[in-house]
Amino acid sequence: VQVDPASLTGRIEPNYPKVCGHQGNVLDIKWNPFIDNIIASCSEDTSVRIWEIPEGGLKRNMTEALLELHGHSRRVGLVEWHPTTNNILFSAGYDYKVLIWNLDVGEPVKMIDCHSDVILCMSFNTDGSLLTTTCKDKKLRVIEPRSGRVLQEANCKNHRVNRVVFLGNMKRLLTTGVSRWNTRQIALWDQEDLSMPLIEEEIDGLSGLLFPFYDADTHMLYLAGKGDGNIRYYEISTEKPFLSYLMEFRSPAPQKGLGVMPKHGLDVSACEVFRFYKLVTLKGLIEPISMIVPRRSDSYQEDIYPMTPGTEPALTPDEWLGGINRDPVLMSLKEGYKKSSKMVFKAPIKEKKSVVVNGIDLLENVPPRTENELLRMFFRQQDEIRRLKEELAQKDIRIRQLQLELRNLLNSPKNC
Repeated sequence: VQVDPASLTGRIEPNYPKVCGHQGNVLDIKWNPFIDNIIASCSEDTSVRIWEIPEGGLKRNMTEALLELHGHSRRVGLVEWHPTTNNILFSAGYDYKVLIWNLDVGEPVKMIDCHSDVILCMSFNTDGSLLTTTCKDKKLRVIEPRSGRVLQEANCKNHRVNRVVFLGNMKRLLTTGVSRWNTRQIALWDQEDLSMPLIEEEIDGLSGLLFPFYDADTHMLYLAGKGDGNIRYYEISTEKPFLSYLMEFRSPAPQKGLGVMPKHGLDVSACEVFRFYKLVTLKGLIEPISMIVPRRSDSYQEDIYPMTPGTEPALTPDEWLGGINRDPVLMSLKEGYKKSSKMVFKAPIKEKKSVVVNGIDLLENVPPRTENELLRMFFRQQDEIRRLKEELAQKDIRIRQLQLELRNLLNSPKNC
């Protein structure tokens, strides 16, 4: 993982310091929404790790994580921070499980075990009381995360879902996927009734994944396809036709992936309402793309910058785990966007050697994470197999001896 200041431009040296503590490929990273210098990452090495980026950026390679989280038995593909609660992190692994981590104690406290295949995407509603997931088993689910109970489930055979996003407080979900004719399409759903989508709309016949990004402040939906050079944008409304196409940003350079700047990092003086960071692999660069409302006025535009979720959490982990839901603490971008977060992450001291969730020890059969560890485990198992074979052979000899003694005893004259 490479962490650069947003102001840094130009070619970066190959030996620029990186976050490189994982023993496998990093599959997902997310910035903490309440503490600006904390990152969560997950990897093929089955671990989730928490990193603290020092003030002023990295001066040397960072190999030691602030916190290592082990609980998945296979690689971990997704991480998501809870939107209103500090230090609650969700991770989804290729073991088909979602673990909920309380970082105050550094342990998983809940396990969601309702999926039958790999989880493709996770998204929260505004207050984090509901979690929606898409899965390789072609199902869309709305889940109550603390209990793991599935509230709604759609079997998407005609619209094979890939990505999903909650549309703020509209009680709507938007999914991107593939139709039965293998064309890319989007679908809008009522979160309380997933029996049928409200609308389905064909996009095009290309093959790259469609990534949805939703801005609840402006009710704007952005669609960006992997391998595309364009980004489409739509306006979402609560009444028909629900989805109105506006325009699209065009670029000849295809994007492999996109990141998004949080709202409090936007340039409000330039009427910037959304900013993408586009990964262009052909040129080996990351290109910022700003969505700007073209206005001449120099004054603060309150209509495009309503109160927005800020950097202060609404709940503590114990409050949320205890069943409390609360809307995000809002902030004004007029003055608050320059304020730095006062929160600091304190890593817990971990002594436990087992991780028990729902009565299951998650660390009982954790696979090796490095090639050396794999070789050590292989030789240990070979020694164990050799010892067990010798023990088995000795027991066979002892059994034969006892059988002979029993036969001699039965044939002895005393028993005649």
